[in-house]
Amino acid sequence: MARRKAEPVEWELVANGEPLSAGEIEERAFGLLLQMTLTEKIAQMSGDSGRVRGVATMARAYNMKPMPAGENARLGIPAIQFSDGPRGVVVNHSTCFPVSMARGATWDVALEARVGDAMGVEARAVGANFLAAVCINVLRHPAWGRAQETYGEDPYHLGEMGVALVQGLQRHVMACVKHYACNSIENSRMKVNICISERTLREMYLRHFKRCVDAGAASVMSAYNQVNGAYCGQNPRLLRDILKEEWGFDGFVMSDFVFGIRDAKTAALAGMDMEMPFRWHFVNNLEKLVRSGEVPEAIIDEAVMRILRQKLRFAQVGEPDRYKEDQVACAEHRALAREVAQKGIVLLKNDPARGEEAPILPLNPACLERLAVVGRLAAEPNIGDAGSSKVRPPEVVTPLDGIRAAL
Repeated sequence: MARRKAEPVEWELVANGEPLSAGEIEERAFGLLLQMTLTEKIAQMSGDSGRVRGVATMARAYNMKPMPAGENARLGIPAIQFSDGPRGVVVNHSTCFPVSMARGATWDVALEARVGDAMGVEARAVGANFLAAVCINVLRHPAWGRAQETYGEDPYHLGEMGVALVQGLQRHVMACVKHYACNSIENSRMKVNICISERTLREMYLRHFKRCVDAGAASVMSAYNQVNGAYCGQNPRLLRDILKEEWGFDGFVMSDFVFGIRDAKTAALAGMDMEMPFRWHFVNNLEKLVRSGEVPEAIIDEAVMRILRQKLRFAQVGEPDRYKEDQVACAEHRALAREVAQKGIVLLKNDPARGEEAPILPLNPACLERLAVVGRLAAEPNIGDAGSSKVRPPEVVTPLDGIRAAL
């Protein structure tokens, strides 16, 4: 494809305040594609950081800053700025919301959309425009290390809550739905092969992903595991046949981090669009694979169009007046986190104490002389997991502090 002279592209709202139509977005994306060299196209398909430096940064402080992907200074194409995670914006010092499992226990889709709105505002305020917060894996294995990151074990419930979060987030940022698919175990997730029938796959593991795709999710993240003999990040049945062709998904597929793909040729042909978070398999191998004819350049063009389409779409989205530093972990968002925590509490039993008529809870401070709080974790800040769930709020109230304040 011949390279044309670079032309400026408007990434913000057009002069009359109206966002670009779908047709205009497609036209501008294609215009950019025509101006790119093959090297520039492939650069759109990976994170901007080198592998050695990126690993060192992740080990030091995972996602403390947004992770960029696909910046092109020559053409003025901004980077996608990635942030995890399911319980709040991992970047900087953001509001820590209750885990997805607790939010799922509210059964309140309107409340979840409000959480997505707050996360989206905080993401934009700290420089991110892409949030991997929508974890909708089916919770089937009790030892799954990310059990708290998903809403529960029912596909319908997962789909409704996932859609609510997508809609809330995408008032401000691109939403990433993860981990596609059949990711329900932790220790063996890098190698396990899920052998599954078509009916079980469709009814139990895919229907909630389709709900989010139908709701307009910008991106889907592949899982680490294999499904029926092929790794999810390079699985043509999952990525190309079902997600893109059957469901008509027009966003981009992103790999799970570091080990999300194993082979550049297999992944590209299968329908993987973006390798994250480093320059690795795609940047090192795709150009020579295209030059040798092993990967058609049309495959590269398709992936780049998907990425540019969402960059342009979400450059037109948002409420800039809200994206201010004082919105991060603000009183309003903290109050929302508390509201979710209260509504997510599931009380299994609340019988009266011996000789009493009223149930034990809620505690009546007027009737208490002393209250024993047992266990060292009561006095330690403990808000959850590491990695994609590691939110770093500016302060944490311990259970003991909270009980003292209430009583």
